[in-house]
Amino acid sequence: MARRGATQRAVVMAREGMVATAHPLATAAGLDILRRGGNAMDAAIAAALVTGVTLPAMCGLGGDAFLIHYDGRSGEVTAINGSGIAPRAASRDYFVERGYTKMPFTGLLSVAVPGAVHAYFTAIERFGSMEPAALFAPAIRYAEEGFPLTHEGSRTIADYAEPMGRFPTSAAIYLPGGAAPRPGTRLRNPDLARSMRLIVERGSAVFYQGEIAEEIARFMAENGGLMTLDDLAGHESVVYRPLQTEYRGYTVYQTGLPSQGLIMLEELNILANADLAAMGAGSADAIHLMVETKKLAFADRLGYCGDPAFVDVPLETLLSPEFARARFAEIDMTRAKEQVGAGRIPERDGDTTYLCVVDRDGNAVSLIHSLSAAFGSQVVAGNTGILLNNRAGRGFTLEEGHPNVIAPGKRTMHTLNCYLITQGGRLRWVGGTPGGDGQPQWNMQVVTNLIDFGMNVQEAIEAPRWLSFPGTDPINLPYDFVLRIEGRAGAAVIAELERRGHRVEVLGDWDGGGAAQVIEVDPETGTLLGGSDPRTEGLALGY
Repeated sequence: MARRGATQRAVVMAREGMVATAHPLATAAGLDILRRGGNAMDAAIAAALVTGVTLPAMCGLGGDAFLIHYDGRSGEVTAINGSGIAPRAASRDYFVERGYTKMPFTGLLSVAVPGAVHAYFTAIERFGSMEPAALFAPAIRYAEEGFPLTHEGSRTIADYAEPMGRFPTSAAIYLPGGAAPRPGTRLRNPDLARSMRLIVERGSAVFYQGEIAEEIARFMAENGGLMTLDDLAGHESVVYRPLQTEYRGYTVYQTGLPSQGLIMLEELNILANADLAAMGAGSADAIHLMVETKKLAFADRLGYCGDPAFVDVPLETLLSPEFARARFAEIDMTRAKEQVGAGRIPERDGDTTYLCVVDRDGNAVSLIHSLSAAFGSQVVAGNTGILLNNRAGRGFTLEEGHPNVIAPGKRTMHTLNCYLITQGGRLRWVGGTPGGDGQPQWNMQVVTNLIDFGMNVQEAIEAPRWLSFPGTDPINLPYDFVLRIEGRAGAAVIAELERRGHRVEVLGDWDGGGAAQVIEVDPETGTLLGGSDPRTEGLALGY
């Protein structure tokens, strides 16, 4: 393993403001907004809109968004849930009667109501200081005039060229001439630019009730989809106080249901029962403990969690120290578990991108948004230029009686989650990563690297990474556990994990997945410290 401090990238330091995203053009757009006097939410929304153009496989207007906002003046922490419902015509019987044993993963039957646009406008209205036109302008320009496609972007389109080619509206934009554009090609989406101009002029209502909604509904009806104009018109974002737990003197905030942010909090609660620091960063003991902790927390998510409007989720119990102690007692430090069930709770009277921003006034935003899988449903809705998500197809199960079984008007459980950490009410870190069911695992690893092992933000991000598979996606269940780990973890550590019964798959040194972004506020100097994952093409910048 590389010596401490020998990171691929240096920690970025600044005083006035900082933005960390997974695409350089998005980081630049957010930083420009800060320099022009915008606040953290203004910069976050501008950056998010740019990623919706420059990272089309990961996010966009047809997806969902979750975010956490920290008020630098009052210390108040607020979250917004921008996830949408399953179409009201989408029932378990509908799919079972047509021969499905699992939800269709792509195509128009996989689409849920997109919540991102409403979430952006809810955030702007509550916490922003600039007009939407200014925040949309960079994204509109890149969609209209085009942006240079990165190497990673070109590879991603090439990887999905065959399924994307099934849908003419998608192929026309992303496979010009019938093939994936090479790196450096200026990728344009003028229909998307037109849709964004309509949204700027008429607000989010045009997306859910007006011209854009009508085109999406028309396209759905003519091509066998289930989502209707009424489904779109009924959408609202949810504003709430995020979930939280105390971990070694810090308050960790996470996105609430139907986000699975509770997984990371339960993981931290379980780990709080052990002296993780004494085990040593990257040791076989530390990795084994965290992997076994992951298995327990994920089992509880699968066993108990769903849309709280439909399911009575025992959230208070799942996040209690007492429940965490009981789960910790089940961990065998000498042997990996093969099967893990949900913890016993007494019966009761039932692909993505992340960014963060901190501004000169200490306001902060942690934001994650997604189309769910790569290119979502893989379908562009008519002439809108908007890729639709596959959240319903990816997230719901058809298992009768399951808390996350599909039902009309129900929100699926979400892999999306992001965190924000305070100490004594003052902001310390804001961070997150994309990566489906990797998110609660990689976030746990980064947070423990920061708190338990005293790493700086870049060290915490770059440390050898692992993923315990499977997670919660119904399409991947049930499969045997496999521990996927970067080779940099070291031969001795990997051999010891195998001796304890883990099925280990050794990855390339930087192939562990994720694209973590973290900003720290130094409690003594107030300096902003930014870290960005070298596993992707993004960066942190400040001024």
